[in-house]
Amino acid sequence: MIIPTPTPPPSAASLRRLIPPGTTNLLLRRALSSLAAPFSSTSTSSSTSSPDADANAQQQQQQQQRDFGFAQVSPDEHKTKVKEVFTSVAESYDAMNDFMSFFQHRLWKDRFVGTLRPFAGQHHVDVAGGTGDVAFRVLDAIREAERREREDRVHRLDDDDDGAAADVVVDPGRVTVCDINAAMLAEGRRKAEASFGGGAAADGLAWIEADAETLPFDDESFDSYSISFGIRNVTRMDVALREAHRVLRKGGHFCCLEFSEVNSEVLRQMYDLYSMNVIPYVGAAYAGDAASYQYLVESIRRFPNQVRFRFCGIAESRRACPDRSLTPQQRAKSPTLRPHRVNGSAWWQEQFAAAIAAEGFSRVRYENLLDGVVAIHSGFKL
Repeated sequence: MIIPTPTPPPSAASLRRLIPPGTTNLLLRRALSSLAAPFSSTSTSSSTSSPDADANAQQQQQQQQRDFGFAQVSPDEHKTKVKEVFTSVAESYDAMNDFMSFFQHRLWKDRFVGTLRPFAGQHHVDVAGGTGDVAFRVLDAIREAERREREDRVHRLDDDDDGAAADVVVDPGRVTVCDINAAMLAEGRRKAEASFGGGAAADGLAWIEADAETLPFDDESFDSYSISFGIRNVTRMDVALREAHRVLRKGGHFCCLEFSEVNSEVLRQMYDLYSMNVIPYVGAAYAGDAASYQYLVESIRRFPNQVRFRFCGIAESRRACPDRSLTPQQRAKSPTLRPHRVNGSAWWQEQFAAAIAAEGFSRVRYENLLDGVVAIHSGFKL
């Protein structure tokens, strides 16, 4: 049995063409136009998305939203707003770090660089490293390793070989500072000029304005990669981790220093009260910018949520996973919102470590500093 193909209904435009040119009879024009109206509305309704399609589109849009502090914004808006924050705080950034952490951030960064274990001839990239605080430490450590390497080579030479020391050459390492914010890089260059001047030490530094999600480097360009207090400000953190893996050589070392979840309940409550009620006022008094420091504090609280839902894709509910945007009082009233422990460690650190491993890194580990106020996460590209 042959089923005839149904004839499509006439379009509104074809019906309107039935009106003879020059027709002035208003009733005739209205009659033919009314015949065209149902087909016009049918066409319009067919192009209109269904309620389910609208709901799916809205859900996809919500999934694409990013945390900007406690607010939800689009990815493009997130990138713009983060750049505005760090442009605003660039000149006071290092001094405010001293005030906010009671100078503890210097000890954390020293420990962080020790975890990197710089060596002679090392090629290192410091991402989101605008003011150079970590980069300077890494370069100093590389130069010290090169000095020791040179001395060791000289000592291994035959004592009878006169002038051997002058022939010993160690290929110099270099450090590339990469940041999306031009104002932060300008502050870093200013500090480098004050610290190194135009001497040979400064020759090992390069300053690149670029996004952590789209690094302008060839594959396997660096021996090590660091990002300190920057991963939570990246719009798509999984993409940034993937880029880190791409630019590292085989055996390359990835290290991340970031605020984390405090393990002690008492210290956590003290830290939350201090960060939410003191730091923004210090920012207003010293830097004249309370809003930017309010964002920085809020981003610390929201960071674990970003790791949970956008990084790892963990299907646990918000009820089962503590939300750091809650006040200490709210958290204390909800036993189900307390941090899970995995092998005696905080749930946050374990999940971030899993996120790093998910992007191809091996031998992933973390180290808590000050009972989890910050944590050093590291892994290797093997």
